[in-house]
Amino acid sequence: IRVDVECTCRTEQCVENMLCFIHQPMEVLCRHQVSHIRSTLCTGSYLDVEKIARWFQKLVSSAWQQMPQSRLYAMKMLPSSRSCKLQLTNASGRSLFVEIMFGVQQGDSDVFLSSQATAAIFTPSTIWAETYDVAEAKFFRHTARQAPRDTFHLKCLQLCAHILVGTGFSTYTLKTIVMHLLNTIPPSSWRRREFLMRLHDIMWYLRSCLEEKRLDHFFFGNENMPEDIVLPADIQMAKPINLFKYLVDDPTAHAKALREFSVL
Repeated sequence: IRVDVECTCRTEQCVENMLCFIHQPMEVLCRHQVSHIRSTLCTGSYLDVEKIARWFQKLVSSAWQQMPQSRLYAMKMLPSSRSCKLQLTNASGRSLFVEIMFGVQQGDSDVFLSSQATAAIFTPSTIWAETYDVAEAKFFRHTARQAPRDTFHLKCLQLCAHILVGTGFSTYTLKTIVMHLLNTIPPSSWRRREFLMRLHDIMWYLRSCLEEKRLDHFFFGNENMPEDIVLPADIQMAKPINLFKYLVDDPTAHAKALREFSVL
């Protein structure tokens, strides 16, 4: 995420008394302690996840005693290089764990760049992962609004996720399949009495994707998207991304996936 200094003097969204980094005298910027913000949060011109995490952790630690919750909980900052992890312990010894992730919204869309680590062994501190968590949550809320009260699509997802524990199939793969099916099968067909049928549909869809070595990303190039989900234009117009491309490139992985499915 590249950070550039822009003039805010004439912007329509300019807040009263906002400091302009370009036209404000340096002594004024220094007096308001903003002259080193870029070096505090960035490496070069790029937003640094680890620097932001350290800065935010210090901020929380210094502000905790001023918060009403400090009278009820003892707060311990847990080690984390890409987030803020807290352990809150009450007087009876019960602990609550909280993790705060950082994110940057892409324009006005429901797509964010997140501080969460990628699947890579090493993720540089200036690399932010693209996440569709907000868009996915909005899709499931959209489905819930249209569905009858006894709809069991989330129970289907949870049960299948439990079945696939210990296999090479990720929860994200399963969630993608369920979203595709929710987009084609009416919400009224996900009631309790159709529970077993929908479970069969999910497993059949997974088997078909494995045989074809193709599972399309739910949001890329999907023309059947609810209007309240806002996606960047390039994602709307993009060709679908194959989440199973690694099966095309690796026959051994494909054979293993088919074997694992046959055991289910």
